[in-house]
Amino acid sequence: MFAPDRPLAQPRGGRRTRLAVAGAPSRAPVTPQRSPVTDDDASTRRRLLPPYKVILHNDDHNSMDHVVQALRKSIPGMSLGRAAAVMWEAHVNGKALVLACPLELAELYQQRLLSFGLSATIERDD
Repeated sequence: MFAPDRPLAQPRGGRRTRLAVAGAPSRAPVTPQRSPVTDDDASTRRRLLPPYKVILHNDDHNSMDHVVQALRKSIPGMSLGRAAAVMWEAHVNGKALVLACPLELAELYQQRLLSFGLSATIERDD
């Protein structure tokens, strides 16, 4: 049996390494080969989701401050200035565009606005 005269050196950090044995199966991950896809292949093209508009309607029941706070809490990333502008447009014109997004998000934002007692609808953005 083999017995070294000196201790075997270990890599820095105390990690041990595995040595490959001839004929033993490798544990390296196998990556599947992909065939090139051309832009002309209609079956692989992605379709964008159609946007839907979230519309805020004016009402006489909620204060302007409440509407601004509800918009900011309901729509992620909405600034105070943008929320105030949407609120004012709904107040003056009867309705205002809050944002356009995919249907699932539009439904979520509409439900959030409704939970604050606001009136909001969804329309397809054509």
